[in-house]
Amino acid sequence: MLTIAELRKKLLSGEITAVELVKKTLQDIREKDENINAFIAVYDDAIEEAKMADERIAKEGDKVPPLCGIPVAIKNNILIKGKKATAASKMLENYTATYDATIIAKLKAAGAILIGATNMDEFAMGSSTESSYFGVTKNPLDPERVPGGSSGGSAAAVAMGVVPVAIGTDTGGSVRQPASYCGLVAFKPTYGAVSRNGLIAMGSSLDQAGPLTNTVADAEAVHEIMAGLDPLDMTTIAPDTYDEVVIKDSYTIGVPRHFLADGVDKDVLEVFEEQLKTLESEGHKVVDIELPLFEQGLAAYYIVMPAEVSSNLARYDGIRYGLSVDGDTLLDVYEKTRAEGFGKEVKRRILLGTYVLSSGYYDAYYRKAELVRSKMRRELNDVFTSVDAIVLPTTPTPAFKFGEKSSPLAMYREDIFTVPVNLAGVPAISFPMGKVEREGVSLPVGVQYIAPHGGDARLFNIGKRLYDERI
Repeated sequence: MLTIAELRKKLLSGEITAVELVKKTLQDIREKDENINAFIAVYDDAIEEAKMADERIAKEGDKVPPLCGIPVAIKNNILIKGKKATAASKMLENYTATYDATIIAKLKAAGAILIGATNMDEFAMGSSTESSYFGVTKNPLDPERVPGGSSGGSAAAVAMGVVPVAIGTDTGGSVRQPASYCGLVAFKPTYGAVSRNGLIAMGSSLDQAGPLTNTVADAEAVHEIMAGLDPLDMTTIAPDTYDEVVIKDSYTIGVPRHFLADGVDKDVLEVFEEQLKTLESEGHKVVDIELPLFEQGLAAYYIVMPAEVSSNLARYDGIRYGLSVDGDTLLDVYEKTRAEGFGKEVKRRILLGTYVLSSGYYDAYYRKAELVRSKMRRELNDVFTSVDAIVLPTTPTPAFKFGEKSSPLAMYREDIFTVPVNLAGVPAISFPMGKVEREGVSLPVGVQYIAPHGGDARLFNIGKRLYDERI
């Protein structure tokens, strides 16, 4: 698939029209997605939008907005007015959004043509896209393996080459982990850089939307369109909220080696060591660092996140949104609706969250997890006084086979390097660092760079130099 910049050049030169591009995209989806199941819905009215894009290009030339005529896929927990927003759940199977999410309004203003809604783990709870009510999504690079999650449909849509960009959401690694499994670039912004208005909430203090693309430059372009203050989301930040994080010619990169001592596949570590050698050959300095609290992130995350899940999903009661199952009493409606509407993983996290927030356990679990979170942020701030960025493998393994992680704990461990980033609210980028072989199949593995709060531009600078210039 061509990049956004390459497609724009062809559209502006008249080599292709937006209608031709969208028709080809729809045809590619029909041919390739039958086996992959990346899309929950495909928007045939995109043809009409493409006609309008062609008219704008003919009239305005290179003055058209940056995504004019470019097809974009959207994770199905992001509201698009007049389209179903299911969150891949039976609970919202027939729910139609009544307004555009802020990022959707921005993408539309930038000329993007929304081509379809992508599959995901139910309510974004999962690391494999196996928990969707609409069936599993397969990894286009090896259909016996998962594409990652929860934005697995968005990753698969880009990886199978039908769109140059798809939008996902990242609560604990949900754009970076599937990007690693599918050989893509993904960006999780500083918390607050992108509005959450119109995203179906999972963990409100953790959720951020981010792009999945083929290049870092494309990810940067799409992020800059979506980012910015939003009066409809009071957690959005201004450009000067954090101290300036400068772009440098060479960086000091910290490696928390003790964090890699257990549970990482040997060949993934070997590829990671090659990435460190590349850093040094490019003139950057690599130093060992200690992040003892960062390593506790997974345990803290699986207290904070379920607590927020149990609160956010309380609204799905059969009265206000989505599915409603008849009952003899109001309580009966609540119970039957939630029992029938939610899947197993969602119920597990609601139960966990309700437990840690309950009387007698709030102080023992939730308050302590929030304390760890706040100390983790201070620990990171201290480390960033001596290094410019931190580097880790994005995941401890390449994409795994369906059913291979049947234990919830084994599944949660796949996010061990990504969830601390969301707890701390710092930005991170993932891009491919190499490949490993499993059963004769060559599979990509990703590397993750983490910057201080507000260091989004620094990560794009690192990524373009280490990835875009080498592909």
